[in-house]
Amino acid sequence: MKALCWYGKNDVRVENVPDPKILNPRDAIIKITTTAICGSDLHLYNGYIPTMEKGDIMGHENMGVVVEVGSEVRKLKVGDRVVVPFTISCGHCFFCQKELWSLCDNSNPNAWMAEKLYGYSPSGLFGFSHMMGGYAGGQAEYLRVPFADVGPIKIPDGMPDEKVLFLSDIFPTGYMAAENCNIQPGDTVAVWGCGPVGQFAIKSAYMLGAERVIAIDQVPERLEMAEREGKAETLDFSDEYIFDKLKEMTGGRGPDSCIEAVGLEAHGTSPDALLDRVKAAAFLATDRPHALRQAITACRKGGTVSIPGVYGAFLDKFPLGAAFNKGLTLKMGQTHMHRYMRPLLARIESGDIDPSFVITHRLKLDDAPKGYETFKHKEDNCIKVVLKP
Repeated sequence: MKALCWYGKNDVRVENVPDPKILNPRDAIIKITTTAICGSDLHLYNGYIPTMEKGDIMGHENMGVVVEVGSEVRKLKVGDRVVVPFTISCGHCFFCQKELWSLCDNSNPNAWMAEKLYGYSPSGLFGFSHMMGGYAGGQAEYLRVPFADVGPIKIPDGMPDEKVLFLSDIFPTGYMAAENCNIQPGDTVAVWGCGPVGQFAIKSAYMLGAERVIAIDQVPERLEMAEREGKAETLDFSDEYIFDKLKEMTGGRGPDSCIEAVGLEAHGTSPDALLDRVKAAAFLATDRPHALRQAITACRKGGTVSIPGVYGAFLDKFPLGAAFNKGLTLKMGQTHMHRYMRPLLARIESGDIDPSFVITHRLKLDDAPKGYETFKHKEDNCIKVVLKP
């Protein structure tokens, strides 16, 4: 089959690789009908996530048709259309039973790698380094899905792929980010980063009762989408007076909650942002948390900072003093996908939202390397790329 393979920083290639096979009786094989490039994939592409190996297949936003099932799979059959969550969960361990699905104890066969860095291992992830299980991703023609009775959800006939694809990651991720804010009627929520996850966080904040959402980015087309589709007020992230403007817009109090949907590759022109870039380039730091610092500083006293943006390791100049002295609540983590996929599918079916609004580019799998470059450099007004194998 064809698959998009990682070969190093800024080097991905479409190659012919062996088809996946059933390795465990709880596996299924799906034929990918639609997949996508995620902002998290850019962290791999840019070389920020360790334990990638040459030839690794990328992609964790996947859906398709079941073509084979293992002998112990009971809930899926050949021919079912399914969306596959990016996290892999066994369904039976302590954490799965508590619906902390992204913390599954049994789905990462390389847990020892993550334990060295983080103390404990999260769940396995599709197409996201050997530290997270070494699972092949779905930017390919076929995908092996472990624990197939637990993760994938069936999609009703007649629903286009593009309406439901983002149940695989970014729609639930944006929703959980907003849910973590414990939004109360009348709240103001500020969202840093208006990429796809940020766009869904904006939509979700309103779904959960926010009165105002203030969206912060420096890419004009993203800000325009936040205004047009999300009905958000917007601020330009390149403005050095973001803190002052947020105070002014909230009567001096600050946003009730802040969602940081940027992650470890934040840009900026302030002294701390420039120092982040220098230290990361010199391998003296692992992440660039400029947006996170800003969110923590700007959030009102007693508020919540929700962090769906991906971070890899150790943060420099983290403003813990501000978080402590303002009594902030910080909530973060990989999305507990299985909590949200079915309720959000119901939202799509009822017409509350059509997640395809974020799509700007549709490419064949063969053109995926070009898609990565376009997405990385935000060329051609690119916000979201979907791929068709």
